[in-house]
Amino acid sequence: MNLQSKVLVIIPAYNEEGSIAAVIQRIRAVSEDLDVVVVNDGSRDNTVQVARAAGATAVIDLPFNLGIGGAMQTGYLYAHKNGYDIALQIDADGQHDPYDIPNVIAPIERGEVNFTVGSRWVEKTAYKSSLMRRVGMIFFSSLIKWVTKETCKDPTSGFRAADKNVIAMFADYYPVDYPEVEVLVHISRNGLKFREVAVEMSERQAGSSSITPLKSIYYMVKVGLAVLISATR
Repeated sequence: MNLQSKVLVIIPAYNEEGSIAAVIQRIRAVSEDLDVVVVNDGSRDNTVQVARAAGATAVIDLPFNLGIGGAMQTGYLYAHKNGYDIALQIDADGQHDPYDIPNVIAPIERGEVNFTVGSRWVEKTAYKSSLMRRVGMIFFSSLIKWVTKETCKDPTSGFRAADKNVIAMFADYYPVDYPEVEVLVHISRNGLKFREVAVEMSERQAGSSSITPLKSIYYMVKVGLAVLISATR
């Protein structure tokens, strides 16, 4: 993969010692020119040591758990201060296939959009989701369509890429709690463009998800209210 841009891969990580090394190695296999920053979000395991040993370009060790919003804003601040053209988010649990990186960043490199979302639902894939997760995605997709008039079938995907304009914006402001849906509204409200790109995803390779059915309901209510408040500002 020959990069036309200076690209940073941001990996937010919380207790991911079982999968982080393989994720970094697979990214390196795509291109040695991809820089990788791991934002360790207050892990209690050996995530930091494993990430450094696996060859991350940098490991930012947060003193305590800030949540995904705080971890990602830290990564965007790093990207902004170091002059990256594109910042790409990949989860630390092995769900995302780094070999899809060229497809995810291509629309940004061509100058067609400012932000892309790696989607499980643009095309038919092998991924199977739970009923609760599917209900949540339909709910958020409908909410985004209503607020922004834009279509996003996989708004909770954590496989996404941002250009310099979005990097600068997210370095200044990034939603704190469950940010994936809200940032799409924020992008649209600021006159920037996003697009979904088809990708393959797997089940997490190690550890366990913190999202329970009860938390899923809380997530839908909280994020729905945050989106509506953001839309009325």
